[in-house]
Amino acid sequence: MTDVSDTTTPSEPPATPADGAAPLLRVRDLEKVFPIKKGLLRRTVAHVRAVDGVSFDIARGEVLGLVGESGSGKSTTGRLLLRLIEPTGGSIELEGKELRDLEGEELRAVRCDMQMVFQDPYSSLDPLAPVADIVGEPFQVHFNMPRKERDEKVVKLLEQVGLSAQHLRRFPAEFSGGQRQRIAVARALALEPKLIVADEPVSALDMSTQSQVVNLLSDLRERLGVALLFIAHDLSIVHHASDRIAVMYLGGIVEVGDADDVYSHPCHPYSEALISAAPVPDPVVERSRRRIVLEGDPPSPLDPPSGCRYHPRCAYAMDICSQVAPEPTPTLAGGEVACHLHTSGPALAGRPLAELSGVTTHEPG
Repeated sequence: MTDVSDTTTPSEPPATPADGAAPLLRVRDLEKVFPIKKGLLRRTVAHVRAVDGVSFDIARGEVLGLVGESGSGKSTTGRLLLRLIEPTGGSIELEGKELRDLEGEELRAVRCDMQMVFQDPYSSLDPLAPVADIVGEPFQVHFNMPRKERDEKVVKLLEQVGLSAQHLRRFPAEFSGGQRQRIAVARALALEPKLIVADEPVSALDMSTQSQVVNLLSDLRERLGVALLFIAHDLSIVHHASDRIAVMYLGGIVEVGDADDVYSHPCHPYSEALISAAPVPDPVVERSRRRIVLEGDPPSPLDPPSGCRYHPRCAYAMDICSQVAPEPTPTLAGGEVACHLHTSGPALAGRPLAELSGVTTHEPG
């Protein structure tokens, strides 16, 4: 451990695309605290900070990948955006409108612009309803659309996701996992949303089907201009699907930047470890590259470490890491990283971590 002084810099707004346009979605200091209740009287004995001060932007038509281990708060963040779970604090703005201020019909109306694709393509679909009713339900709920017109729109949606009219009267159990996820995507597209939150949309699928669903989402983004928050734990899949990547650890974002830059030249030790865990299709590169194995499980959000929450598992930890939480620092590639390596000790100042570690990272592709 190296003894260094506290030279952290003030917090700055999260990195955004450089085109200067106002973001479609603007999230600032988002928090969610779950109370832990015990005993006959269900008294609150502790709190879990599942999401702790998360900030990011998503531009129109952009795909932001949100990646991290299980339990890092990714799925909770996605549900908070749609207010499927009520936030404890922070701000969520869609096109400048604060979603936390909306209730009743106003919230119902704005949800037409924000839809979600859930992780399990089977449990998210009604097993007793045919595809026509599953995909057509948004038209019935929001517009009370007649059956004939509704079915016509459902057929068009199915064709957009690679299915056809012959699937209209079938039930979810008659489809493969990949086909069920396509049905879920079709339902999410029904109301022509501006943003889709895709929560681990490929984790329950085999490798070949994963690539089909990822390619489908990318194609829909290009054709329809819909923005995506793509949540996953596999950084290689997120890199393939995203324009930018935000890396999340124990409720907070530790690095955000261009997808190629984060994947090829990570600035945070946790990002480096996630990339190391992703297999490389080239056997020569896979055998020769250095693997980073994280020791132990992530700390409990019931009792998170002081200072930087990653420091108990970090190979580069310094004394300051256990004492002071790092503030976001701009990277040379235009992103942000929250790590004392960039403000104290080696003072990387936004340069890739490989310059310190001597690790050669592979180029994307």
